[in-house]
Amino acid sequence: MANVLKRWVESDAREVKRMGKIADQVIGYEDEYAKLSDEQLQAKTPKFKERLANGETLNDILPEAFAVVREGAKRVLGLFPFRVQIIGGITLHEGNIAEMKTGEGKTLTATMPVYLNALAGKGVHVVTVNEYLSGRDATEMGQLYNWLGLSVGLNLNEKSTDEKREAYNADITYSTNSELGFDYLRDNMVVYKDQMVQRPLNFAIVDEVDSILIDEARTPLIISGQAEKSTALYIRTDRFVKTLKDKEDYKIDWPTKSISLTEQGIRKAEKNFGLDNLYDTDNMVLNHHLDQALRANYIMLRDIDYVVQDGKVLIVDQFTGRVMEGRRYSDGLHQAIEAKEGVKIEDETKTMANITYQNYFRMYNKLAGMTGTAKTEEEEFREIYNMEVISIPTNKPVIRVDNPDVLYPTLDSKFNAVVKEIQERHAKGQPMLVGTVAVENSERLSRMLDKLNIPHAVLNAKNHAKEAEIIMNAGQRGAVTIATNMAGRGTDIKLGPGVKELGGLTVLGTERHESRRIDNQLRGRSGRQGDPGETRFYMSLEDDLMKRFGGDRIKAFMDRLSGPDEDKVIESRLITRQVESAQKRVEGNNYDTRKNTLQYDDVMREQREVMYKQRLDVISEQKDLKPVLMPMIKRTITNQVDIHTQSSKQEDWDLQAIVDFAHTAMVNEDKISLKDIQGKTADQIKAFLYKLAEENFDDKAKALQDPAQMLEFEKVVILRVVDAHWTDHIDAMDQLRQSIGLRGYGQMNPLVEYQEEGYRMFEEMIADIDYDVTRLFMRAEIRQNIRR
Repeated sequence: MANVLKRWVESDAREVKRMGKIADQVIGYEDEYAKLSDEQLQAKTPKFKERLANGETLNDILPEAFAVVREGAKRVLGLFPFRVQIIGGITLHEGNIAEMKTGEGKTLTATMPVYLNALAGKGVHVVTVNEYLSGRDATEMGQLYNWLGLSVGLNLNEKSTDEKREAYNADITYSTNSELGFDYLRDNMVVYKDQMVQRPLNFAIVDEVDSILIDEARTPLIISGQAEKSTALYIRTDRFVKTLKDKEDYKIDWPTKSISLTEQGIRKAEKNFGLDNLYDTDNMVLNHHLDQALRANYIMLRDIDYVVQDGKVLIVDQFTGRVMEGRRYSDGLHQAIEAKEGVKIEDETKTMANITYQNYFRMYNKLAGMTGTAKTEEEEFREIYNMEVISIPTNKPVIRVDNPDVLYPTLDSKFNAVVKEIQERHAKGQPMLVGTVAVENSERLSRMLDKLNIPHAVLNAKNHAKEAEIIMNAGQRGAVTIATNMAGRGTDIKLGPGVKELGGLTVLGTERHESRRIDNQLRGRSGRQGDPGETRFYMSLEDDLMKRFGGDRIKAFMDRLSGPDEDKVIESRLITRQVESAQKRVEGNNYDTRKNTLQYDDVMREQREVMYKQRLDVISEQKDLKPVLMPMIKRTITNQVDIHTQSSKQEDWDLQAIVDFAHTAMVNEDKISLKDIQGKTADQIKAFLYKLAEENFDDKAKALQDPAQMLEFEKVVILRVVDAHWTDHIDAMDQLRQSIGLRGYGQMNPLVEYQEEGYRMFEEMIADIDYDVTRLFMRAEIRQNIRR
């Protein structure tokens, strides 16, 4: 382990030293550019564009372009990037991750590579975790870009198609990750090319890159349509599982978060639903509903996994503590929770388009990111996104004190200790940020502080609208802020007057999160830019992480030390190490889950790329789609003739079936009869049918006369068939993905099975598309003025 760390540090130091030399070149232009007038400095932008057009590269102009942004930032924003920020900017330009501590000015760092890459005119996307930060940065940094002669667009969820297109056509576009992904999917569902909003994906800088590319990577983006399913079964199964008793009727395995009925529970279910055998194949739908009702009632916890607001069940993101608007659990789990909570059960949906963040962001020509915490996931960034994590030194040394963790036997004793600590520090006027993992814990602490009349602000999934304002005030004298993990990612806690003398901001963590990065993120809120600060984590044996990993061992260790006692406490580096090893195990599991998600989505990615490219070719075609249509018709004819002429004896061929196919899918009955194909070889039959198809095609073209109308007719036919089959295929692949795991029990590799089955289903879909396009095109009556 020590060697790995040594290699990390050395390779980072080498990279930082190399980039430091480039940074010194940038600083070398400082005096020269300070003497330029505003007009002279602004004139650099068109000159850079001209140099790029004449064959120079972005690397050639980097030192001068970065120097222009520095001088521009000084004049427009009153900020002047430090040397370490220039190094961070070079890291981003090279398509890597700049790990910069809180308060080191990541937003300003990004202005240099954003400006440089925007000069190429292909578009730069700056990606943030929420729309508030997109809007804030587009407005503040937009002043600088506009001053330097570049356009800035802001892509928001509520914007119209035209407004979105305008935002994407700007030199620099600010957007959230989800909006980018959904726009990409929607662009590949449009029927006219001019309805698309995105340009080809060029360069993206992802702010809080660990949150977006790692924490959210387990959740694919899905566009759904309605599917017809009854809600009555959700209510019936919910009522039944609520009558069951823990351990008698069902068992829960907490480490894997799985739940199953016991023998007694199975008998109760059979009696309740009037069945002989619950696991008969006829009862698969009921079984599925029962599984989801059990999960909803006994594993999914209100105010931890989800909240209920305005009669709706809203998912809470486990990593940020935010409500995930518009997201729903799949596979009927969301409906089961709605039944549990007695709110309106929404209709089930059908997946029409989907993509994972991993595969979306890997489509950019160049991808970079910045965050305060990425080193722990370095391997994943390298393996999946081909990005290196470079730790950028801080501008001033960090003098914050990180105390060892303390461990209490129960939740009550832990929260009492936290409140006591808050009381003591609050009396001195020292500001405190208290981090909680779940919404209910933040509310519990809030109630305890209310009883002691300690004024405080609560920041959780239920009121993140005021987030920035609350976080900005968290460093003022006497401020107490309770926050879930979202604790102001992207907003800076500045210390109020007189706070440094009191020891700076104190951060208290009331529980360790399953990811070390989230803990480090909370720690990093304190001690920015050389400020003093202090942090400590409080834990109990009843915490989730402890219960799931290693709680029993630590409990035995505690009892050996001091015997059973409600208020005993251990402060030890040993506990910290034990917890970190548990966190590493969870991180490993989470990495495996994400890698697994990606491996499955890679199968879909290949299929998606084929379909989206061909679809784009169809909607972009200006002249004629005959070169696309005739091969589809030819493949269909070949397929049908091959199926009915398999026997080596001609008398066994089913010629009538071929004639029936021709009548159904190609031509009127008077155009072909049995005697037309009797005595011919299989190849001659194919040639005869293909000639008929050619004649039919030409007749249609003559009937229409207007080539534009013919092209429109061709597009209507192809798109209608392709879209119907593709959305069905995506949904079928989704169902396959959810059921394929069972094959593992049959000693088969589920991923290999999914790849093979998925390929077979894709081939079948292509054949079905060919057949339906043939039938629809050949047999349709053409009308004037047809539109998609």
